Amino acid sequence: MKKLIYLSAILALAACNKPKDKAAELADLTKQRAALDVKIDSLQKQLGKKDSVKSIDVSTTTVTPGNFTNYVDLQGHIDAQDNVTAYSLAPGTIVNLYVKAGDHVNRGQVLVQLDNSVQIQSIAQTKAQLDLAQTTFQRQKNLWDQKIGTEIQYLQAKSSLEALEKQVEGLKQTANMYRIIAPISGTVDQMDLKLGQVLQPGQTGNGIRIVNADNLKVKADVPESYATDINQGDNVKVVVPDANDSLMLKVTFAAKVIDPGSRSFGIEIKLPQNKAFRPNMTATIRVADYSKKNSIVVPLNAIQHSDTSSFVFIDQNGVAKKQEIKIGNTYGGKSEVISGLKGGEQIVTEGASDIEDGDKLRVLNSAN
Repeated sequence: MKKLIYLSAILALAACNKPKDKAAELADLTKQRAALDVKIDSLQKQLGKKDSVKSIDVSTTTVTPGNFTNYVDLQGHIDAQDNVTAYSLAPGTIVNLYVKAGDHVNRGQVLVQLDNSVQIQSIAQTKAQLDLAQTTFQRQKNLWDQKIGTEIQYLQAKSSLEALEKQVEGLKQTANMYRIIAPISGTVDQMDLKLGQVLQPGQTGNGIRIVNADNLKVKADVPESYATDINQGDNVKVVVPDANDSLMLKVTFAAKVIDPGSRSFGIEIKLPQNKAFRPNMTATIRVADYSKKNSIVVPLNAIQHSDTSSFVFIDQNGVAKKQEIKIGNTYGGKSEVISGLKGGEQIVTEGASDIEDGDKLRVLNSAN
């Protein structure tokens, strides 16, 4: 019996000392390595996410109460108060040009002379008859004063003289129609006339445009929805981009009638003298339609939007905190905040669209 027990123990010991299958061992280690790789990859992703949150670079600004004004921007243009085109009143051929483009002219000055030789000849002939009538009348008057001759002879001589005087005056007026005369004082702005050219009254290209650049104004059309906001005497800001100038002026005229086609009314603002201003320049008229003191105002790039609300991110000890806000008017790249902020908060501006609530922040630039 004891021999059998010893034999079993020897056989079991021999089985334990048998070499393990290497292929199975390799498969087991490979399986373990795959599991470790999955765990390592997961840990690396978690650590990488934490590092990215820490590395978000932002800029902030301090919310401070201040004055906020909302403006209505209207597009207008500069126009000359005196901007006219002068024409001849009668057709004819140009025989003299007395001015050129760019010349300053005075009201009543002759600019162009047309051929009026026929009228001049008629005036000369009528003047000769007038001289004879004056002599005849004077002699007849002397006789009448001496009670010589009849009253009819005296009245006929007087009537002939007066008729010829009126005729000469009428011929002179007709002769003056063969000229172009400056109706205002100003500068010759456009003139395309040549000697020998035949002109027709009022025909396009047959006139001389004169502009008084010392008397300019801005004109604009205002939508009727602002009829109660803009009135004569109101202060407005006029910006002339091409002249690199802006001025605070008063509305000098506001129409009372709404145009039925455009549903707008016209306004005018008189401009001070400035050599940089020219007719037809573009001008922007800014009218304040809303103003509030001690208002909370934030830059537009700080405001983020979701489907249901607007919000900003507040920097709280280096951590982003989402704060919902209610927005009022917006103008000039800034919005009025009606509720949600009290002032003194550090809100994220640059980089606000790249962060989420609870992210860690690194402030590169902070503005007060």
